[in-house]
Amino acid sequence: MTIMSTTTAPIPATRNPMSARAVATAVGILFVVQMITAMFGTTLIQAFVDGNPEGAPMRIGVALMACSGVAVVAIGLLMYPVLKQVNPTLAIWYPALRVIECLISAACGVYLLTTSQVVPNHLLWVYVPTGIGGIILCYLLFVGRLVPRPIALLGLVGYAALTVGVPLDLLGVLDMSAGAGMLLLVPGGLFELVFLPIWLIAKGFRPLPLTADLSPSALVTAH
Repeated sequence: MTIMSTTTAPIPATRNPMSARAVATAVGILFVVQMITAMFGTTLIQAFVDGNPEGAPMRIGVALMACSGVAVVAIGLLMYPVLKQVNPTLAIWYPALRVIECLISAACGVYLLTTSQVVPNHLLWVYVPTGIGGIILCYLLFVGRLVPRPIALLGLVGYAALTVGVPLDLLGVLDMSAGAGMLLLVPGGLFELVFLPIWLIAKGFRPLPLTADLSPSALVTAH
């Protein structure tokens, strides 16, 4: 089936005052920063939960989680001008969900600092906006071909696994923090810490095609 073109000129990867290349590099670095700070922060907080009586490491852990939250919001804001070139309506949900993710994490951190207790299932509540926002991100990366499609597909699998894992964990079917349940975190971790950042830092975003129909109907009927 022939798809009629809906654009007649190249679509810039972003209209952000920063160049497309600078945005891609910044986003790649921020993905690594948010992953590393979240991993160390979670480890320090978990050590406190497991019985480490020292308050200083716990507070450092909360501070690291706050840094991760700031990086998450920055990723969402930087990605919006890029993603809206693919689908402006859907793209706005990505930064919105990243802000919600940050607010949930911050609320859990404040609760821990003030009560010396963690919010039950605090990571699972953070995973909800992470997973949904990530699915939106990777869908738009995939249909816009902003990065190689295998990378976008890896992210889709990872965020879908994360999203499905939350209710399974809450129902006691598995534990995403231990054992086989942790396997659900692997695809998303590889996407955020390895494949997407390396591509963005080394190559940047691919420009949208000169002529492309990115509407859902065209994507479904094309063959």
